[in-house]
Amino acid sequence: MTDAPSGLSFGKLFLLLYVFTAGAVAINLFMLGLMGQAIGLPALSPTTALLLSIPLGLPANWLVTRWVRGLMDEADGTK
Repeated sequence: MTDAPSGLSFGKLFLLLYVFTAGAVAINLFMLGLMGQAIGLPALSPTTALLLSIPLGLPANWLVTRWVRGLMDEADGTK
């Protein structure tokens, strides 16, 4: 995708949102690990959840960036 009238390209927006998306993935993984204890799985430490969120945050961030970019384009009237 090229630069839209808002001035942020898809790549720049992807990098900007990655920190927030990876953080959300880490929180969700940690909570999933806590819920897994109910069925006998070992607890997932916050550090492990954070380390797992680095690669797992990439596809989630791609989806979030597409969604936000679409909202920005709609607000600019280019979509």
